[in-house]
Amino acid sequence: MAASNLHLNVDDYKRYGRQMILDGIGLPGQLKLQRAAVVVVGAGGLGCPALQYLAAAGVGRIGIIDHDVVELSNLQRQTLHTESRLGSPKAESAAFALKEINSRLSVDAITVALVPTNARALLESYDVILDCTDNPATRYLLSDTAVLLGKPLVSGAAQKLEGQLCTYNLGPEGPCYRCLFPKSPSPEATPSCEETGILGAVTGIIGCLQALETIRIIVGLQDGPPSLLVYSALGVPPFRSVTLRKRRTNCPACGEEGRKVGKIEDIDYVQFCGGRPDWESLGLHPGDPETRITATVGPLWTCSS
Repeated sequence: MAASNLHLNVDDYKRYGRQMILDGIGLPGQLKLQRAAVVVVGAGGLGCPALQYLAAAGVGRIGIIDHDVVELSNLQRQTLHTESRLGSPKAESAAFALKEINSRLSVDAITVALVPTNARALLESYDVILDCTDNPATRYLLSDTAVLLGKPLVSGAAQKLEGQLCTYNLGPEGPCYRCLFPKSPSPEATPSCEETGILGAVTGIIGCLQALETIRIIVGLQDGPPSLLVYSALGVPPFRSVTLRKRRTNCPACGEEGRKVGKIEDIDYVQFCGGRPDWESLGLHPGDPETRITATVGPLWTCSS
């Protein structure tokens, strides 16, 4: 973490006292949090709870990268946004909410899309990167950039009633996203929450876990082997941890054989992930008021028991 002469004032002892008395945090840990810079990519269902708890814990500088605007459908799970800020950029809406929680924060609201040509410049000044996005192309871009910058990447995902958490590029042996997924799944196999549905509380659980993992990294409490935490709202037990293999020596991004994926600025990550689905060739077509479908009447089947 960046060196700093920051100190805690009397109000900080009152605000953070209950976490400062915890073993492993104390005053040194709180100062590490205050000196840390964390960037959250995506101020949606995962990003909102992660941002909220990072701000409340006293992380000194927080970056928020999101180019979307607040929509009514977001409010079911994106808890930093409100009805009064519908139509506002999500990064600015989230920044406003964080300053309401902790006025001493330094918040960078970045309202541009993260793309290969700006990823390094936007992320390099932060200590930890949080992936709170929902598409494979951005996940590969964030992973490759994290490897290039030597930063840990705390990645979350949630869909329907399930979610998962994994930290990539953590320490000398921590795998990157490409180590686990050398090839991207087809676009048809990675539908969005708009298509599959999502329970807001599930994104809250995974986002909070992302904040917790980030805090552990900053204060030095993250010392376990790389693992993937899988959550299912209907599972018994709901959490399952899978120990991950170490970095693949032949990984084109982080392996010992050297970087082979090419310059990040030159990679078409959307194309690498299979491009955009051709729904018409798959027999699907986006609906609109002028489109109608006609059902073909077929034979009636009956079932007897």
